[in-house]
Amino acid sequence: MTAHKEGDPTTLNRLYGRSQGKPLRAGQQELVDNFLPKIAVPAEGDVTSEALFGDSRPMHFEIGFGSGEHMADRADMLPDHGFIGAEPFLNGVAAALGHANERRLPNIRLHHGDALEVLARIPDGSLSFVYLLHPDPWPKARHAKRRMMNDGPVRMIADKLKPGGEFRFGTDHDIYLRHALMVMRRFTDDFEWLAESPADWQNRPGGWSETRYERKAREVFGHEVWYFRYRRK
Repeated sequence: MTAHKEGDPTTLNRLYGRSQGKPLRAGQQELVDNFLPKIAVPAEGDVTSEALFGDSRPMHFEIGFGSGEHMADRADMLPDHGFIGAEPFLNGVAAALGHANERRLPNIRLHHGDALEVLARIPDGSLSFVYLLHPDPWPKARHAKRRMMNDGPVRMIADKLKPGGEFRFGTDHDIYLRHALMVMRRFTDDFEWLAESPADWQNRPGGWSETRYERKAREVFGHEVWYFRYRRK
């Protein structure tokens, strides 16, 4: 990915976010030490369906999967598809490993680190779905350059999606919502917004499972949650 100036608010060349929280439990550490290497995205080379899963299948990519509930639900729902998730937060990776292990999901591959580094190695036109659900909003204006919804990452997402592929974005943060819509207006040649009425972005679509974070945002903090689906032209 081309590097951009740190002060440019429309681009991003690295993913910002915390890397670790509370210490892992013994069982989680064992999954990180022994299970993660078995399903980790290779550190080098093209990231293709054949390289990851040994065959040609539709591929999904989730940017910042949190605790991995959504990715696990989708992988369980679509066992003949391949799912790639990238997350810099070690505790989230450990939780996702638990889901993949307990639910016996052989169609998941994980990257503990920067999603953009993996996305850059996926050949253009290879992905059927890209998910960006409740990313860190970085609400202060001086941190706008750190938001994943900026021109650089969205350009890359558009390039990696195949025609007819889908980009799903969800947030409960009104500042991030306005910023994201502003960015997506610059990509009308690339994406078609799959919404005919407000109900389409105010209600969770079918096949879009609720995450723990989303439930807490709605039930504990009383936030409204918005759901966006864009089809690659």
